Amino acid sequence: MNNSADTSTGRKRVFVVDDHPIVRQGLAQLINQQPDLSVCGEAEDVHDAFQGIAACAPDILIVDISLNGPDGLELLKSIRVRDISLPVLILSMHEESLYAERALRAGANGYIMKQEATENVLVALRRILDHHEIYVSERIANKMLRQYISGSTAARPSAISDLTDRELEVFRLIGEGHGTRQIAGDLHLSVKTVESHQAHIKEKLSLHSARELIQHAIQSAIKGRVA
Repeated sequence: MNNSADTSTGRKRVFVVDDHPIVRQGLAQLINQQPDLSVCGEAEDVHDAFQGIAACAPDILIVDISLNGPDGLELLKSIRVRDISLPVLILSMHEESLYAERALRAGANGYIMKQEATENVLVALRRILDHHEIYVSERIANKMLRQYISGSTAARPSAISDLTDRELEVFRLIGEGHGTRQIAGDLHLSVKTVESHQAHIKEKLSLHSARELIQHAIQSAIKGRVA
């Protein structure tokens, strides 16, 4: 979907990347009701996102962490290689204490939980677009400020924070019931590479078998820490 009226109306163009059609539709309805914003396109995975971004030339992206295939962090990193200045707001169900700082380090302009009120999405979009601010929740902002003042990044929520972005992505997919070959296909990796990531995850989380890894990943997903 492309909104050719944006140029004449002055409305900022928003492109939505989320693997749930209902979420995309809900965001489009919310945003298109605004006098200063409109959704110019949408996608459910990285491939469609790049095609849509090229066709739409949006002013800002809303990107979910969980996508079909490579996740939102991988999309964000790829976007930053191509365009350092295109604003990106991460909107996700994933635990912000694990993902918000990762997203900001990867180049995101903001991180907002899907559980927050819908008007917060509009607040985040406008702060990023109009004021060039970084938008995060007050809780995360305070945490990052405390770390800056103390000069420490300690006090992490769990050993899961020690996982790399790719390891965390693999761990999340295990928790969602994906097998090794399926993960390899989803992420366009070899089975051997996925197995290597799994071995590193087990080592970092002090797990001793594939069974323990699966159980831990599922428990974490149920608790909402990684999904």
